[in-house]
Amino acid sequence: MKHLEILFKEVYRSNYPKVFRLCLGYARGDEMLASDLCQEVFIKVWENLASFRKDAAIATWIYRITVNTCLIYFRNKKRNPTSNNTNTIQDNSDENLHQTKEKNIDSLYACIDKLSKDNKSIILLELEGIPQKEIAAIMGINHEAIRVRIHRIKNELTKCVKNDII
Repeated sequence: MKHLEILFKEVYRSNYPKVFRLCLGYARGDEMLASDLCQEVFIKVWENLASFRKDAAIATWIYRITVNTCLIYFRNKKRNPTSNNTNTIQDNSDENLHQTKEKNIDSLYACIDKLSKDNKSIILLELEGIPQKEIAAIMGINHEAIRVRIHRIKNELTKCVKNDII
């Protein structure tokens, strides 16, 4: 048990920032929701760490848990919608750099949110800087297909951000 605690602390320390950023992508910039999702991910990691089979790198396994946790959360949220919208950004006439940057990020998250669940997972992993071969392993798709999909997704996002429709 002590060995598992030490291993978990190391896994948590080395993976938390990456998992949080991935959750933040799914949560469209909502840090509180991302934090909750991240906590849920690490609860699952703790509960299943003893049974980790080492078929893949532990980071790959954690990313898969993260993607699944986020997808399940948002699938359930669509079934039970609430009226809270925590992602609104107030648009003051004062156009400073910070507000412009936040607006661009919000626009990007909105466009990412329009993607299919697989494409959303792929691009969020890509934005996190995960190597494409690892994304292929996480998604269960061959590497060449991932390269092509990432290229197409980036083109779709570029059009969307420029106010075209995905």
